[in-house]
Amino acid sequence: MAKTTLIDKLAILSDAAKYDASCASSGSEKRNAVKAKGIGSTEGSGICHAYAPDGRCISLLKLLLTNFCIYDCLYCVNRSSSNVARARFTAEEVVQLTMSFYRRNYIEGLFLSSGIIRSSDYTMEEMVRVAKLLRTRENFHGYIHLKTIPEASPALIEEAGLYADRLSINIELPTDVTLESLAPEKKPRDIRQAMGRLRMKIDDAKGEAADAGKSRAKPRRFAPAGQSTQMIIGADGTDDDQILGRSENLYGNYQLRRVYYSAFSPIPDSSSRLPLVKPPMMREHRLYQADWLMRFYGFNREEIVSGGEGGMLDLDIDPKLAWALKNRHLFPVDVNRADREMLLRVPGFGTRTVERILSSRPHRRLRLDDVAKLCRSAIAKARPFVVAADWSPGGATDRTDLRLDFVPRPKAPAPQQLSLF
Repeated sequence: MAKTTLIDKLAILSDAAKYDASCASSGSEKRNAVKAKGIGSTEGSGICHAYAPDGRCISLLKLLLTNFCIYDCLYCVNRSSSNVARARFTAEEVVQLTMSFYRRNYIEGLFLSSGIIRSSDYTMEEMVRVAKLLRTRENFHGYIHLKTIPEASPALIEEAGLYADRLSINIELPTDVTLESLAPEKKPRDIRQAMGRLRMKIDDAKGEAADAGKSRAKPRRFAPAGQSTQMIIGADGTDDDQILGRSENLYGNYQLRRVYYSAFSPIPDSSSRLPLVKPPMMREHRLYQADWLMRFYGFNREEIVSGGEGGMLDLDIDPKLAWALKNRHLFPVDVNRADREMLLRVPGFGTRTVERILSSRPHRRLRLDDVAKLCRSAIAKARPFVVAADWSPGGATDRTDLRLDFVPRPKAPAPQQLSLF
């Protein structure tokens, strides 16, 4: 039997990691690599591309420590009964790869997850060992995100937080009922308890940092970029209203930095209880848009999905535009007078556009051209919903067919050359 090379392992375990969407370094504090005489940075641009809330693109080496797993979750391609090529890294190999890729300027950090080997504690120990070696031996100051295992001992999770910038625990599926059905070895209560303990540790570290700022003592550092989670969508019949309700609960109770949505991918030899086709990728995109409306735009879940057919988001138009079309009595909005909360509800206006409008108003009355420069290409979407110094949409806001202006038109088929025969 041929020996598996490091390159072979990399091919298998980087591909196996693609199903985990929850990797981004948003919210991480920059480690001062210059003062510490260390290596790496959590900033820059440039393997796995993730985007921070400020739009910055970051690159991470995204790996599984192993795709061997003792669990048999029906929706997972790496389940114990799956017939896939298997591989396993040693902790030293992951450290070697991370440093090698970083020195070539391919990556700015590491996202490490794993199947469960031997036991939850054994697997978590190996993952913590990777982070510890990078920080203490290699003096690596780049970004590290560890996917933690709910069943692992709290002491191991706490140790992971001392070396990682972000920790995450996947809730896997939107409802407890579906998780218990498709992954009977995983217990929803264990996942929630682990997330709760992690939140308390993060809150304690923040409190210690605040106290240390007053006393000038060096604060203890624990997962400064917080915790995140991922849920798979489309593997069961859960609608978008229920999914967003779960996210609302997670943000409120566990102070998560992000909930990631991953569209289910049909896997070989899967259970008959799973769908044969993947959900539209646009559904995943709309859920992210709705998530941001709840987190940054002042919307609540009931506003976003109310009136939706069967609790589902509209796939043809974004959720803010869908809300505006259902609430036309609130429009048009005067860009020179409206408050921040109402401006954030104008289709096409992002948070930066609104801040630019508010900062410009004390100096001049804004015309439509001014607004166009501030929101750039989104002015076509905003125009029917705003009033400016030289612009009023008139009755355009109330047009019964206004929605059609924003629905993508089907592309005409490409012309075919006629055959001579």
